[in-house]
Amino acid sequence: MQGKLSKYLLPLLATAMLGFSIFHVVRAQQTPPQPPPPVEPARTPFGSTVAGAGITEPISENISIGSPFPGVVLEVFVPVDKVGQRMKAGDPLFRVDDRQLLAQLKVNEANLAAAEAQLAKLEAMPRKEELPPSEAKVKTAEANVAIQKDLYERARRLISTRAVGEEEFRQKELTLLSAQRQLMQAQAEYNLLKAGAWEPDKVIARAAVAQNRAQLEQTKTDLARSLVRAPVDGDVLQVNVRPGEYVGTPPSQGLIMLGNVHILHVRVDIDEHDIPRFRKGAPARASLRGDPSKEYPLTFVRVEPFVIPKKSLTGDNTERVDTRVLQVIYALDATDKPIYVGQQLDVFIDVAAASLGRLTAMK
Repeated sequence: MQGKLSKYLLPLLATAMLGFSIFHVVRAQQTPPQPPPPVEPARTPFGSTVAGAGITEPISENISIGSPFPGVVLEVFVPVDKVGQRMKAGDPLFRVDDRQLLAQLKVNEANLAAAEAQLAKLEAMPRKEELPPSEAKVKTAEANVAIQKDLYERARRLISTRAVGEEEFRQKELTLLSAQRQLMQAQAEYNLLKAGAWEPDKVIARAAVAQNRAQLEQTKTDLARSLVRAPVDGDVLQVNVRPGEYVGTPPSQGLIMLGNVHILHVRVDIDEHDIPRFRKGAPARASLRGDPSKEYPLTFVRVEPFVIPKKSLTGDNTERVDTRVLQVIYALDATDKPIYVGQQLDVFIDVAAASLGRLTAMK
């Protein structure tokens, strides 16, 4: 009985395994149906189109705020949780360590005060207290001259009678001459003192005052620069600095990013192979990456007439980093469909409408 069971069971199992193998091979060779795309690709609404990748940016473009000189950041007036808030031109953003500048400011103020005092001293010369003693010296010298002149005249009259010797007469003459020279010296010193400070000395003192005042203003300017302020009205897009961090010049990245996002622009990269077909002023529409149903009408603003290497890559495998592009700026109306700065758009430019308008204008 057992032998008979084995005789029929083994062929049945072999036949079942063979059928399962054939079924598995046939099923594995079948091509599965193509799944629908997760997102419907953007489609051009125009007949003749030049397409390009666009990136949204503020009307003011992205303004990367840096530090005017290296140092440790002491304060940041725009915390991370306030990113996106509106800033007015002149609002403080962050402050670099300015303690050394504050100390230098006091030194400059002291130097300026000393230079101004020296100039005031020169301009106030002569002192009232210095003139009377000098004038008294002149009068004393005049009296001495009168005495010596009287002695000289007496000796001159007596020398003929030999009552006065030649040597004594000569001494009287030289003494009178010395007294006259002393009078001249005293008078010159009095005139010099009365004239006040020498004008070239005043010029040097004024130059010293101007130099110290300029150094003081330079320090004040550096102090003002240590407090970095918003250059224009705009919104804070990004904050990349924290208190205690050291910043260099130039910094490795924008410390704070500002931009006026009330009006958005789209910077469109047009491949160099499509530039001959592009027409300045052509209308365009943009579709949002990830949601092509959101379309935005674009208004031509300007062309930046300098073809540059492509920097903004979309991730497409067909893109080449050695491609050069022409950048065209369009205005974007995002009132009903909000969009963030830096989002990518698929832009389609209606070159046929631009060509038709050009021909009509020529006729």
